[in-house]
Amino acid sequence: MHGNRTALKIDVLIVGTGPAGAASAALLGTYGVRALVINKYGWTAPTPRAHITNQRTMEIIRDLGLEAEAEQHATRQELMGENTYCTSLAGEELGRVKTWGNHPRRRTDFELASPTKMCDLPQHLLEPIFINAAAKRGTKVRFDTEYLDHEQDDKGVTVSVRDRLTGETYNIRCKYLIGADGANSKVVADAGLPLEGKMGVSGAINVHFDADLSRFVAHRPSVLYWVMQPGSSTGGLGIGLVRMVRPWNKWLAIWGYDIEQGAPEMTEGFAKEIVHNMIGDNSVPVTIEATSLWTVNDMFATSISKGRVFCMGDAIHRHPPTNGLGSNVSIQDAYNLAWKLALVLGGKAAPSLLSTYDPERTPVAKQTVKRANKSLGDFPPIFKALGLLDAKSPQEMIANMAARKAATPGAAEQRAALINAIDNTHYVYNAHGVEMNQRYDSAAIVSDGTPDPGFKRDLELYHEHSSRPGAPLPHAWLVTKTGHRISTLDLCGKGRFTLLTGIGGEAWDAAARQVRDAYGINLDAVIVGPGREYEDIYGDFSHLRETNEDGALLVRPDLIVGWRSKNLAKSAVDDLLTAFEKILGLSSKQRLAAE
Repeated sequence: MHGNRTALKIDVLIVGTGPAGAASAALLGTYGVRALVINKYGWTAPTPRAHITNQRTMEIIRDLGLEAEAEQHATRQELMGENTYCTSLAGEELGRVKTWGNHPRRRTDFELASPTKMCDLPQHLLEPIFINAAAKRGTKVRFDTEYLDHEQDDKGVTVSVRDRLTGETYNIRCKYLIGADGANSKVVADAGLPLEGKMGVSGAINVHFDADLSRFVAHRPSVLYWVMQPGSSTGGLGIGLVRMVRPWNKWLAIWGYDIEQGAPEMTEGFAKEIVHNMIGDNSVPVTIEATSLWTVNDMFATSISKGRVFCMGDAIHRHPPTNGLGSNVSIQDAYNLAWKLALVLGGKAAPSLLSTYDPERTPVAKQTVKRANKSLGDFPPIFKALGLLDAKSPQEMIANMAARKAATPGAAEQRAALINAIDNTHYVYNAHGVEMNQRYDSAAIVSDGTPDPGFKRDLELYHEHSSRPGAPLPHAWLVTKTGHRISTLDLCGKGRFTLLTGIGGEAWDAAARQVRDAYGINLDAVIVGPGREYEDIYGDFSHLRETNEDGALLVRPDLIVGWRSKNLAKSAVDDLLTAFEKILGLSSKQRLAAE
């Protein structure tokens, strides 16, 4: 240990203010947990980094009461979808694909899946929203504070940190430690968590710049513009990406480089050359804001916790930005763990509840890394159709790209191959199932004995609702007594359990009261039906709940169905008490004192 004195004691220490750490800080503050979040730097992320914000993440932001603020800073879904392949923004267009649910055939899928809309919310704008909420809700925040190492014992974790302003080294004593310190996580290394995969698969240059590009892109609004430039004066792989940060004057240019040949020397002149080449017009005024180098990784943790140490975010799933999953999965890691910590620290659940974090989120970490890297394989068919892979020189590549315009059978085949290759990138940009179909299996999920129904459509491309325990609560629009719409999701969350039932299920309300008395937890019972506070006017919930009217769905604080009963039985009270005994890890006669 580096520290020689213990200066602070706290219940939960969070290392890192990236999406996972910042979300953890906001959630724990909301739930009333004594928490501290630290960051070795002076503020949150200075550059855009992650940006795609999917519906599952927006549901968490909504649950935190931050949706309206997030939408103020975000680019709307309808401005995200004209994904373009071109030789430059001012040059020849090679093809387009409608992305992020903007194709008419996919728009309905997205609208039926959630009360929220996905958006583009760059990381440097998202993180402060979480951190501000965290500070206002009681979480302590310390910047310029560097994590050094940790040691844990049966009662807590001692963490050494350095104040980077004074140079002082001291210890923080916490009951639980969250490692959200990024892809080079020292917390993961110190905890000895096992990792599988490879780092540094390929290299890329980021150039953050300001330029008014309206005349090149406003007619085809998108967040991504792929640029194919064989023989570019900036070298590299001849393939790059212009990413919208704010429409249409703030951008991120990404240019690949051959990692075997080493990273290029970055100067402002070189950065401007990259940008102007990708724009295709050197007369456009450009201001370079920042440059950085990064590598594509293919690695995930096969175990994400050890004792009192829990890791999340890029620390446990390290992958390329394809599919836009990174910050989303990171925030969802936090959502899974925060309510469990709150219950255990409040003496309302056994510490065994925390052991469910690993089996619930480790499969998601693996899926995310595998999907993001698999998506990289969807691009070579485009390059092949353009004649780039077999060419022996940049000049031949350019000639091959132009050959598709000819009125010949070979050119017709090339055009068809290009259309097909671009269309196949839907697994990259419209993988709605990957974003929304997570289903958990752990001790905090009480099976009802029904078999897993699987998926009727492609489980990566399409989201499918299910009320089976372990699945996210299905979204359906209900109507209040005043005639206003409200989502089933809005009746749940906010750090509490919710029991949803219908007419004939009134006895579940009495059962819920007994559970509240037995466990001292927050549990609301909501009856949906004619004449009640919420009505299923559209009839959608009656189809999605997959129970009889007098049945019940028990929804966890993270909007996951934890248990369900097809109908109301005489044993309703005992059934519900037993479900909570399994989820919380203790019987109603066991009342744990807060640690």
